[in-house]
Amino acid sequence: MPEANETRILLADDHQLVRRGVRLILDAEPDLTVVAEAGHGAEALEAARTRHPDLAILDIAMPRMTGLQAARELSRTQPDVRLLMLTMYDNEQYFFEALSAGASGYVLKSVADRDLVEACRVTMRGEPFLYPGAVNALIRNYTGRAGHGEPLPERAITGREEEILKLVAEGHTSQQIADMLVISVKTVERHRANLLQKLGLKDRLELTRYAIRAGLIEP
Repeated sequence: MPEANETRILLADDHQLVRRGVRLILDAEPDLTVVAEAGHGAEALEAARTRHPDLAILDIAMPRMTGLQAARELSRTQPDVRLLMLTMYDNEQYFFEALSAGASGYVLKSVADRDLVEACRVTMRGEPFLYPGAVNALIRNYTGRAGHGEPLPERAITGREEEILKLVAEGHTSQQIADMLVISVKTVERHRANLLQKLGLKDRLELTRYAIRAGLIEP
């Protein structure tokens, strides 16, 4: 197949074994080519900037920056890059977060060998990839909101607060977070205090539990 028809793919997952398996599935297809790999969200953003992929496949749960956070940033800075999420969990919250982050849907790792190639092609056609569980979730969500006249809930915290929450939950100190994000320690502490107040939490342990429930880190 001519090179012009090939889909250039960025693959981001913090488990090298998973990346290797997914790459084998993708590289076996003449129209799909993995041009870059990344082990966490920040690395994925840099790889997208330098390698110019057509499609980014992002694991939802990664250190430093989740796939959802990376997807939001890519949607903002490189809107031409199509997005597909990869996850171990069949979770409605993750599915709707993925859609709101600009992704076309997500693929469960357990059935990646069956669904991933089709998901890539569907995404590149500009269509959402909906596996059976996701279709059911969409219908439940729509009928539930329509029946009660409810809008979609707004996010409780800002993107920056979410970024800091994740790093706090991963065990980084305020100084380390400040260095990573190139902001002052004082700014980190202010965001941290805002998080505790907004979420009604007391300490780092409760922030970590919240981050696990929100899917920012794995338990």
